[in-house]
Amino acid sequence: MSGSIFSFCLLAIGGRELGGDLPVGLMLFFRSLFSLAFISLVIFFIKEKSQITINRLPLHGFRNLVHFAGQYCWFLAMGLLPLAEVFALEFTVPLWTALIAALVLKEKITLRKSAAIVLGISGVLVIVQPGVAMFDTGALVALAAAVFYALAHTAVKSLSSTEKPVAILFYMSVLQLPVALCFALPQWQWPEGIQWLWLVLMGLAALSAHYCIARAMLSTEVTTVVTLDFLRLPLIALIAGLLYQEGVGFSLFVGAALMLAGNLINLAKPVAGKAQQAGKQQAAVSD
Repeated sequence: MSGSIFSFCLLAIGGRELGGDLPVGLMLFFRSLFSLAFISLVIFFIKEKSQITINRLPLHGFRNLVHFAGQYCWFLAMGLLPLAEVFALEFTVPLWTALIAALVLKEKITLRKSAAIVLGISGVLVIVQPGVAMFDTGALVALAAAVFYALAHTAVKSLSSTEKPVAILFYMSVLQLPVALCFALPQWQWPEGIQWLWLVLMGLAALSAHYCIARAMLSTEVTTVVTLDFLRLPLIALIAGLLYQEGVGFSLFVGAALMLAGNLINLAKPVAGKAQQAGKQQAAVSD
């Protein structure tokens, strides 16, 4: 998740640099195009073509459709709402993910997970301080992006049980490319100069971010992964303050502390559970 958070920060910087100069559909198209080129080279050199199967192609298709929809809604909401409110609504993803994972993957919503999610969202609200009049058209679009991302997270968790990360990344690039092209063609324009460099970096960052997420979800439950993702917001805020001179107030550190507390609660092993496990191991040795 550390690798994923770093990659998403780089992706956000690229989006910030290109925002206003290139249409959203065009950015998503070139991102998918460069991602496909990179992942194809990786597959060729590591000779892992056998990992690309069509056994779960329908789920790959569903995952990438909702993921693309989430990306597009998120960028669209940025033009309808203040950035702070978009981020606040985006970080409702763990709530939707926990509910969807409980229904679809039969994961349990424990007291620790509930506390971690509540603390994480509280930290986000402290940092961004969204206004009270949030539920207009822009807010609904941002909420739709959060729901789409939650569906994508849940699909990746299911896919990671049988599919290798390289296959998930390959299908992400292949299936999203034609969809992005349909959105890019009506507003087509060729990138210029340093815009090409940012598009290449965004393609690389997209691959590394989703690779790290796929690996993380292979190791633990999806709700743990998205809870750790809360740390992305204070890091992005700090980077924005350094690169773009955006103000960083005391609320950032208060919110980050709340999110960190939520992460520690979520990752900590119950003391009773350790004692019980140790007792079982001792009994097994005695037997």
